[in-house]
Amino acid sequence: MLSLKAAEQQFRVAGQAADDQLAPIGQARSERRRQADVSHAAAVRRARAECAAREAGAAAVVPQTAPLGRTV
Repeated sequence: MLSLKAAEQQFRVAGQAADDQLAPIGQARSERRRQADVSHAAAVRRARAECAAREAGAAAVVPQTAPLGRTV
C-alpha cells in the first residue's frame, strides 16, 4: 500500500507527462481557429476594398486569395 506522499508524487509525475503535449483535439481546434481567423481577415479586406470602390464610384477590383485547406 502506498503512502499518501508517494501516491501524490506518482500522480504528479503522470500528470506532467500528459500536460507536456497538446492533445490531438486541441491541435485540431487551434488549427481550425487559425484558419477561421485567416478567412475572417480576408473577408474584412474584401469588404473594405468593395466599400472603398463603391465610394469612389468604380467597380471593385478585389484580388483573389488562394483557397483554404479543408479539414476532414
